[in-house]
Formats: sequence, structure tokens, C-alpha cells
Amino acid sequence: MSVLIMTALLLFAASAAADTLFGNRPHRARLTAVPYLLCAAGSACLAAVGASALRTSGGPPSLSFGNWLGFGVSHLQVDRLTALFWLLTFAVAVAACLTAAGWAPGRVTGRGPAAYCALVLASVAVVESADNAFLLLFAWETLTLAFYLLTAADGRHTGAAVATFGFGKISGAALLLGLLLPATHMGSYRLADFAHVPPGLLHSTAWTLLVIAFTVKVGLVPVQVWMPRGYSAAPAGLRPVMAGVAVNAGFYGLWRTLDLLGRPPTWVAVTLLLIAAVTALLAIAHAAVQGRLDRVIAYSSVENAGLICTGYAVALTGVCLGIDRLTAVGLIAATLQMVAHAIAKTLLFAGAAALESDLGTGELEQLRGTARRLPWAGTSVAIGAITLAGLPPTAGFVSEWFLLETLMQQFRLPNLPFAFAFAVAGALIALTVGFASVTFVRVVGMTVLGPRTDKPVRRASKRVDLAVPGRAGMLVLAVGGCALAALTPLELRVITAGLGGLVPVATSTGALKSPWVLQPVFGDFSVLSPSWLWVVMPLLLTAVVVVLLLGASRGTAVHVRRTPAWRSASGGVHGDDQYTPFGYANPTRRVLASVLLTRTRLSSSTAEKKAPGRTTAPVATTSGVLGYSSDVVEVVEAYLYRPLLRPLSAMVTAAKRLQSGRLDAYLAYMLIVLVAVLAVVAALA
Repeated sequence: MSVLIMTALLLFAASAAADTLFGNRPHRARLTAVPYLLCAAGSACLAAVGASALRTSGGPPSLSFGNWLGFGVSHLQVDRLTALFWLLTFAVAVAACLTAAGWAPGRVTGRGPAAYCALVLASVAVVESADNAFLLLFAWETLTLAFYLLTAADGRHTGAAVATFGFGKISGAALLLGLLLPATHMGSYRLADFAHVPPGLLHSTAWTLLVIAFTVKVGLVPVQVWMPRGYSAAPAGLRPVMAGVAVNAGFYGLWRTLDLLGRPPTWVAVTLLLIAAVTALLAIAHAAVQGRLDRVIAYSSVENAGLICTGYAVALTGVCLGIDRLTAVGLIAATLQMVAHAIAKTLLFAGAAALESDLGTGELEQLRGTARRLPWAGTSVAIGAITLAGLPPTAGFVSEWFLLETLMQQFRLPNLPFAFAFAVAGALIALTVGFASVTFVRVVGMTVLGPRTDKPVRRASKRVDLAVPGRAGMLVLAVGGCALAALTPLELRVITAGLGGLVPVATSTGALKSPWVLQPVFGDFSVLSPSWLWVVMPLLLTAVVVVLLLGASRGTAVHVRRTPAWRSASGGVHGDDQYTPFGYANPTRRVLASVLLTRTRLSSSTAEKKAPGRTTAPVATTSGVLGYSSDVVEVVEAYLYRPLLRPLSAMVTAAKRLQSGRLDAYLAYMLIVLVAVLAVVAALA
């Protein structure tokens, strides 16, 4: 297995080298797919290592780096938890790299993106397997750098790149402090030694810092603002790698923190539960009203992070209360949601990349009906959207069912604060699931199935769908996602094996009431058989079709008035009067006005105007155009970060005055700092 791990790392390095050699040769466009295919091969190696490590009962596979880092002997060690995450992360990465290989030819003309993709994959591999604190921190900072390079690749999104890098550095600083505290106490950088840190202030502080570090990367409130901007700024074909693959490193960090430090502070579990639930609702509210497809998917990523962390917080509650079954059901629900998110988000971003490249825009108003021209991309978007909407019989339905059943166990909790937090989180998650369905029905109905826009659109590309590797990647994701949904009991056995170090396998397998029937670990509460759904639902659909055909043969089922889909009930409605993505989202703006701080304005003019950052629906009148504009407010950004910009800008301006460019001044600054440090050391001695 060590050979496969080394092979994977060498393939990632070869991908970066190939991008340097072939990345800037427009006359050899097909060669631009080579680096992504190398990344896919490297990811396949790591996924194979993860699958093998879950099946074997011997010592975990590892790759030793010796002591060359200078912080003790370090390894890439594939224990059960790492094996589970490698299998999930890099199985999806294979498909994500294939879709990138199908997208890149003819669309990527410069060097860099493929190399950055390889850097992301290598960093994630090290983060999820490092057994040394310094090696973990080094890989984490490398991942932050890779994210920055991806978001700044085209040079047009400097603000988004800076935000991505800035929040990445906040995450890195929290991780540094969270690792140094137990490392200093134990006198060792081995992560396994952190399990011996005794309860107390240091233990609680380390727990808090590590949770902050990893939740910044996955995008929980109030540090989620970088994610929609960062994902939208990255090259379209590489967003699946960021959203479906790399984000799993943050979830791995949370799972590993529980594995190493054990029981968390009670207030951390309760606070994380409430913040995660609020994150899910706030994010899906914004996703439901976004005007760009990439922003809808990006905000949905934040929502899914909230759902996953809600399940994780339930598991922390179980640890605090000593209820193993609650810990097991929380971790299973979170892991199932993570699997569904990884597959669906990769499908959505991959399909959206093809649609966006076809028209040169991601505006939903312009993308109406384009999926009919690009059936592969349209099918990809449809399957991903239906999965994230939580509709049966998809994997998203199973994971959300499990999460809701988990939150319904609040009556088993002995303490009122925990039960109250569960009740609040359950209500917020139920609302989130409902609005997620509304959000993705809009995507499917308007983009995939809707009529084409009546406005002329200039196409950015004459290409039709993706190349063969891209279609193969989409097929792997679509078939794999459907197969996982049908075979969820088998998936659950793999998950319980990977979580064996966090919760006893005998407890986790309580989620299987029988070989093909699931239950939320606690017996006699509720059951679900995803496998039977895949048998019964097609049979019911077949029965409905047969009934309709029999009715049609008698002339009673087909003689109905027909109108175009997504228009009003009146015939002949077209143009700006037909149902649009803006119009579909308007009820959500009104219902969630207290969350989104919705602002609307009517204006009358002789020409259609659109204010920056606003969505406008023009309605023709006899005197000109009546403009209806509506915009929403990103609450966290508007009321937390924007007020900080002015003092921060003042500090930066003051700091610039120190940059005189004179060597003697810089030496004087260094001397002042040295004297200050010596004075502090002398005072503390």
C-alpha cells in the first residue's frame, strides 16, 4: 500500500509538471486534459488504498517521511477513519478530475489551473492522513494557498481571492494554536499522544480552537462569507474539486478532533448544534433567491455544511451525556449527508460549468432551457439538484431522513438545555429541508426543463456538452449516486467500519434493523428501506403510465388543453410575462423577508434599468416600463464585516507609513521589537 500512496503523490507531481509543459499551447488543446487525467489516476490510487484499509484487519498502511521535517518522525498513516475519508474523498475526486478533463480543452489556455488542482488533492491527502501536528499544519496551509491560487487564477476576482486567503489564514492560525497547546503539554507532535491530554482548561481551549479552525474551512456562520465568493471565482470546471472534494478535509478535521480529544466541553456541543442549524437555514434562504446558478450551488454548499455539522453536534452531545447510541446516530447521519453532498455537489458544479461555458454566463434568466441543448450537462444538474432537494429515492433523501430522525431523539435527553437545543435545531433543519426542495425545483424546472429564453443570447462556445472524459465522470457520479442510494445498507456497513475508532461497531450496526431496513440506531422508533424504494417507486410509475395509456386508448386521457410549462394558465403568454427564475423565487423573498431583509422598489421609466446587485423584472406598460427591483441583504456581511472595514482600512493606512523604504528605519523597527521581546521575557522570568 505504501507503493500506491507514493504513486499517487508522484502522479499529482507529474500533473503539475504536465500543466507547466502543455498548459500554454492552444494548438495542442487536447493535451490540456492530460494533467487532469493524471490527477484522476492519483485519486484512484488513494481511493483503492482507503478501500483496502477498511477491509484488512492488520496494521494501517503508512508512508514514512522520517525526521526530515524536524518535528519528530512523521507518517501518512491510513487508519480506519482516514481510510473512510480517503475512499469518499478520492472516489469523488476521480470523477471530478474526469469532468475537469472533459471541460478544459478549448476553455483553459494558460498554465496553472491543473497544477493548482493537483496541489489541492495532494494537500487533502496529507491532511487526512498526517500523524504529526506539524505535517498536518503544513498541509493545511498548503491547501489554503491552493485555494487562493484557484480563486485568483484568472486575475478578475481579486476581492474573492483575498477573502478566501484571509479566512484560510484565520483557520490556519486557530489550527496552529489548537495543535500547539496539546503538543506543548505532551512534549510531542504525534497526534496520537493528544489523546492523553487531561480534562481541564487546556483541553477545552484546544477543542474550541480546533472546532473554529475546521468550521472556517467548511463555512459555518459567521465565517461562511468567503465560500460563495471563492467558489464562484474559481475556474468553472474546477469548482467540483473545491466543493465536492477539498471541503471534506474540514469535516475530517472535526471527526479527528473527536477521535483524539474525546469528550468536548458541553457548551461547544450545544453552541455548534445551534450555529450549524442557523447556518443551514440562512444559507438555503440565500440560495433560493440567487440569480446565478453558481451562486445557488455555492450557497447550497454552506447549507450542506450546516446539515453535516448538525449531525456532528448531535454526536458530540451523545459523547457529553455518555449515550453511545446518540453518538452513533449523529455520526452516521453526518457521514451519510457528507457522502450525498460530495456526489451531488460535484455533479451540480460539473454540469453548471458546461452550461456556463456554453453561453458565457451563469445567470439563471439566460440559462433557461439550455440543458436541452446539452443533455449530459442537463442530466448532471438535474440529478444533483434532485439529490440535494432530498427527494426519494436519492441518497439525499436517505441522509436527510436520518438527520431528522436523529434530531427527534430529544425526548431521550436527561437535561432540558440539550432537549431545547435539539428542538430548536430540529425546527430549523425541517425548514431548511423544505426550502431546499423549493430551491432546486427552480433549478430543474427553469434550467433543465424550462422553455428557452426569448431574449437573444450570444454563445461563448460552439462546443456541445463535454468531451468523453467529462461524460465518463458525470456517468460515474450519477450511476454511483443512484447505486449508493439503492444500496444504503451496504454503504452503512462501510461507514460503521470507518467510524469504529469513534463509536463501537456493535452500537453503530444498530442502524440496521434487518439486512435491508434502516433505523435511527434506537430500536422501535422508525424504519426506512431505501432499497425497497428503488423497487416500489418504479413499479408505481409503471402502473401510472399503464393507466394513462389505457385511458388514452379510450380517448379520455389525452384530450386536454395544453400550455407551455412554467407559464401562466392563459394560452399565448410569452416574453417577459412568462414565469421566470426571478418570479419563482419572489414568494421565498417575501416569506423569508425577516431573514433576508428583503428590499423591493417599483420604478417607472421609458427604458429598462437594472441596478447593480439587484434582480429586476420589467413589466411593459402603456407609458413605458415598470421596473420591479428586489434585493436581499447578506446579514453577516452587512452587520459584522462591513463595519470592520473602516477601522481595518485605517490601520492599513497607518501601517503603510512605516514602509518608508529606508534600511536604517527597518533596522530600527527590528531593534525596538527585539528590546520589547527581551523586556517581556525578563519580566516573566
